[in-house]
Amino acid sequence: DPLEVEPFQIRRSHHLHGFRRCQHDRLIQGSREVHFLDVTLHYSLQVAKLAGTLRTVLSVGKIGAMNAFEEHIEVLKAKRAKATLQVQLLGNFQIWLDGIPVPSKEWGRDKTVQLFQFFVTARHRKALHKEQIMDRLWHEDGDSGDSAFKVALHGINKILEPNKKSHADAHYIARQGVTYQMDFEDVWVDADALESFIALGNQTLIEHPNIAQLAYREAIELYQGMYLPNRLYEDWSSDERERLQVLALGAIITLAELLVQENPMESIRLAQKALLIDAAWEDAYRIQMEAYFLKGNRPMAIKTYQQCAKVLEEEFDIEPLPETKRLLKRIKSE
Repeated sequence: DPLEVEPFQIRRSHHLHGFRRCQHDRLIQGSREVHFLDVTLHYSLQVAKLAGTLRTVLSVGKIGAMNAFEEHIEVLKAKRAKATLQVQLLGNFQIWLDGIPVPSKEWGRDKTVQLFQFFVTARHRKALHKEQIMDRLWHEDGDSGDSAFKVALHGINKILEPNKKSHADAHYIARQGVTYQMDFEDVWVDADALESFIALGNQTLIEHPNIAQLAYREAIELYQGMYLPNRLYEDWSSDERERLQVLALGAIITLAELLVQENPMESIRLAQKALLIDAAWEDAYRIQMEAYFLKGNRPMAIKTYQQCAKVLEEEFDIEPLPETKRLLKRIKSE
């Protein structure tokens, strides 16, 4: 019956239309999901590439920085060879002119040596008045100080510039009216080199410990002993002597700390070297205790503490720091 078939055909047509629409919507939705996944994957790949590039840049930058620091070490080492005047003040006093050592007998009067050493010691200061220099060096000489200054200054110029004409300006000793100062443009001083290596070691300690180790070793090699040992009781040299000694001890101890895990015996050697400079340097005892403990030698670690306590008691009437006592407690308990 047409009247009965028609509604069925209409309903079937509606169902087919709805089914096709549903399929269409699903296709669109799926297409959107695929597109979303493609976009997500695309940006993920881009982020991954960016992260990889960043890691590469950081790695290259780190290597570049390390190479730059290594070059800096070589520049500091080469500066000595390039200098026309080289001065050793640590452990001994000696100068070289164009690589040739100047014999001590050529200095003649001790006041000539003393004035030169004073100029080098005052290298970080502004030019000093002649009266200030004489007062620091020869205040007990009274009126004869002026004459002594002229003779000593002439002696310095004669040694440093033997071919200088009498009225020509001195190359190393700059004079401005009645003030004097030494020009260090072509001069290498072991104390300054030591300080430069230590500064480089401190700068690279965290990010480039291997470079720091090299720098500290160079500094330690330069420290051949106390500053101007022949002027031990001169007031004008005492501050510089103490300053450089503290710097050297800091470099030795820091290097020992860097090596204590991988090379405890070298740390012990360095700590003992520090104690030869200052027998009451407590950090050195603590490093030895740690190093002996790492080597499994607890008796030596405990003996080191006992020696530390004895020295501090005798020298300053004080006890070891709480940090040192805690280390002893850990050594005994483990």
